[in-house]
Amino acid sequence: MGYAGGSKSNPTYHSLGNHSETIQIDYDPTVVTYEELLAIFWNSHNPVSRSISSQYGSVIFYHDEEQRRVAEAVKEDREDESGRQLPTEIVPYAELWLAEDYHQKYRLRGVKKVIESFQTIYPETRDLVDSTAAARANGFIGGNGTLEQFEEEVDSLGLPPEAQQKLSEIAQRRLR
Repeated sequence: MGYAGGSKSNPTYHSLGNHSETIQIDYDPTVVTYEELLAIFWNSHNPVSRSISSQYGSVIFYHDEEQRRVAEAVKEDREDESGRQLPTEIVPYAELWLAEDYHQKYRLRGVKKVIESFQTIYPETRDLVDSTAAARANGFIGGNGTLEQFEEEVDSLGLPPEAQQKLSEIAQRRLR
C-alpha cells in the first residue's frame, strides 16, 4: 500500500497532497495476465462513482506503452458496456511512496498470532510488504481466494503450527 500520482515528496496519510492511495502489483505474466488484473480492478470497485478527492480516486498507473494501450482499450470496453464515461484515470507510473507501517498488510495486522509470526520472519516492514506469503495470508484473511487455494498453499506460507491453525480457522469462515 502506498501513495502515487501526485507531486508532493514524501506524502503521508495525514499529508497526502494530490496523491492517491494505491497498491503496486508485482506479477508473473505466465501465471496471470495484465488483462486479468485489470478485470479484477474493474470488478472490485464501483467505476461509475466519482471520488470527492484524489486520495480515493480510481486510477490505473501504467509502466509502459503496452500497459497504457491495454488499460485504455479495457476502459473503453467498460464504457461501451455501461453507456457512460467512467472517471477512472490512466496515467504513467512515476513513483510509489510506501504508506506508513500500520497500513501495510492491514487485514493481516488484525490477527495477532499470524502477524507476529510474519514479523519474526520479516522484521523489516519492507520485507513484509514484499512477501508473497504475507500477501497471500492477508488476502485469505480478507476473504479473497477459495478454500481449495488456501488448503493448497497454507503449508508453503512458512508459518508455525499455532499461526497456521489460526489462519485456517479464519479461512474456514471467510472462504466458504
